[in-house]
Amino acid sequence: MIHRTAIAALNSASNTTASLALMLGGALWGVIWIPIRALEAQGLPGAWPGLLIYAATLVVLSPLIALRWRPIWARFGALAFCGLGTGAAFSLYATSLLLTDVVHSILLFYLTPVWGTLLGIALLGERLTLPRLASLCLGIGGLAVVLGGGSGLPLPRNLGDWLALGAGLAWAVGSFGVYRMKNAAVSDQILAFMVGALLVTGATLFLGGDALGGTIAPAVFLGNAGWGLLIAFYVAPMLVLTLWPATRLTPGRVGVLLMTDVIAAVASAAWLAGEPFGAREVLGSALMISAALVEVLGKRV
Repeated sequence: MIHRTAIAALNSASNTTASLALMLGGALWGVIWIPIRALEAQGLPGAWPGLLIYAATLVVLSPLIALRWRPIWARFGALAFCGLGTGAAFSLYATSLLLTDVVHSILLFYLTPVWGTLLGIALLGERLTLPRLASLCLGIGGLAVVLGGGSGLPLPRNLGDWLALGAGLAWAVGSFGVYRMKNAAVSDQILAFMVGALLVTGATLFLGGDALGGTIAPAVFLGNAGWGLLIAFYVAPMLVLTLWPATRLTPGRVGVLLMTDVIAAVASAAWLAGEPFGAREVLGSALMISAALVEVLGKRV
């Protein structure tokens, strides 16, 4: 009895740590728009900044490939599913940040708690508990307030909006796969993420034509390689803080806790890009913080 109690306490503490790490990881993702738009200003439009960042990060992490290729190959199918899902999510999200406004992109992406909760109920046997329902209502309510309120959830208005919506769906599916592979090494999930992001971004450029970046001179891409490597050292720990918690937490909880991304993005956009940050944004941010607190402190689902 004492042994079981100790194990339960350890798991609970570990899940709390994972939740806090994920909230930090979300906040770091919230300011990823800054280097992405900086790269756009250097001549990399559309999906090209994402391609550079993911390629550079994979170069930084390349020693892991040599060390982990055997276990990765042994679980190739499952890791490919996870990598394509999570990689597609942030590939599409990164591109959407250049094709629509930051707040609208984030709002549509962060419908992901809804998709994650539905997946959890349908495929993991989760119950829609009162804490989960409250956190969803607070989070989505906060997002609606930040956007402007009064008009409900917006429909996609342009290509960037559609990419953001698709990114949220992809993250819900990908984080479901990561959760199912909770015993996989985080390094393997990160490598799968990077390869998936590269493949999806490459496909985006190939299929999207001029609307998603078109073609650029190789010298422009290579001339920004140094910036890409510098950004990679920011992205790598951010991935650990995002993917490790996803191995321990259900997709619905992951989606809710990642809403710290919204707070960081709205605040940084107001500070650095002159986007509005008044009473509406403060209230919306407070609602989203409340959603995360309810999810972390509420009854475990």
